[in-house]
Amino acid sequence: MNIIDIINKTKRNRQLSDEEITWLVSEYTSGNIPDYQMSAWLMAVCLNGLTERETITLTIAMRDTGDILDLSGIGGITADKHSTGGVGDKTSLIIGPAAAACGIYVPKMSGRGLGHTGGTIDKLESISGYRTELPFDEFSEIVKKTGFSIISQSGNLCPADKKIYALRNATGTVDSIPLICASIMSKKLALNADCILLDVKYGSGAFMKSYDDACRLAGLMEKVGASAGKKCRALVTDMNAPLGKNIGNALEVREAIELLQNKSRGKLYDLCIEITANMLEMAGKGNLEECRAMAENAICSGRALDVLRRTIELHGGNPQVTEDISLLPRASYSYEIKAAADMKILSVNSEEIGMTSLILGAGRTEKDGRIDMSAGIVMNCECGDKIYKGETIMTLYSSVCSDFTEASHRALNSIEKILI
Repeated sequence: MNIIDIINKTKRNRQLSDEEITWLVSEYTSGNIPDYQMSAWLMAVCLNGLTERETITLTIAMRDTGDILDLSGIGGITADKHSTGGVGDKTSLIIGPAAAACGIYVPKMSGRGLGHTGGTIDKLESISGYRTELPFDEFSEIVKKTGFSIISQSGNLCPADKKIYALRNATGTVDSIPLICASIMSKKLALNADCILLDVKYGSGAFMKSYDDACRLAGLMEKVGASAGKKCRALVTDMNAPLGKNIGNALEVREAIELLQNKSRGKLYDLCIEITANMLEMAGKGNLEECRAMAENAICSGRALDVLRRTIELHGGNPQVTEDISLLPRASYSYEIKAAADMKILSVNSEEIGMTSLILGAGRTEKDGRIDMSAGIVMNCECGDKIYKGETIMTLYSSVCSDFTEASHRALNSIEKILI
């Protein structure tokens, strides 16, 4: 086989055979195809796309370049949840414990964030002592004991995706639905849970800006999962406004704990219940209505919080954080943005709020950049709210930024409002 022929076929909208795709992925991962040639093929995919069959073959080929985990020793139905990302998305910290409290096992591998705020792993590392890098045997034992564990992606899991994603990021070839699908699903299939629930975001704070594109991605990922013999379901959800009130690592852990303490309700709670219910239904726990009731009871009874507490403890973290959120990192500086006049909030641009949190230190612009775990934003309003002169719209937090001029200006610009 020949890489030039493969590039030309995709460039001319001719389908590749399964053998050509498998060869391409294997040879590139092994270092036998240089970056510049793989970049040319990725750009051709961005421009012309891939068929459903080609995307499935690409995903399986990427999965098969590394280990496929054996979760059979856990001894029950396993379910994995993945979100395509957004601003203020701390749902894994709520859904995992809630689903585990209802009798299924939720093993999850997550990554660190690059951009607005940290990823799920960064959020967990804001808990003192919490270890995210564990050997598989210890990870599996925690899942067996509590029903839930999240660790960082490590070992020889999907090396092809790691290499291809880095190249896509450097060559402007990230925004391709087949390539996004293959990247996400190769890792999900390598983790090898029985059920896969995908939360596909759309809107200003999501990677997929349009609802139609999110639906296309969701449908494709479901077909890839089904082709690999998995129960796979994708929900398309709104990310035009931040998810919840808190944006930033420790702040998001705080909000997740407060929800599990049964202290808050709202859109975040509703979404977590819906995703948990879908996971439970796929795992055979009942119909959707019954599973919603189970998920709500898991939170209201405190059983989900207990799962989180025990999981934190087994990861080496301080379990008291689930009772005393003041143990989380606290910012050295804060700044309240107050309303200059009576107003009604029409919309909140998630992407701009995310960029504001990045200015405050809550995210990283480089792979190995440091994060201020205490940094972020607490929103005091949401779309449709009336805010009166002198009331706080939002509060900015940071331990690395004491001059809030730039951040407050950007935060204010994220709010679309009318005076009343």
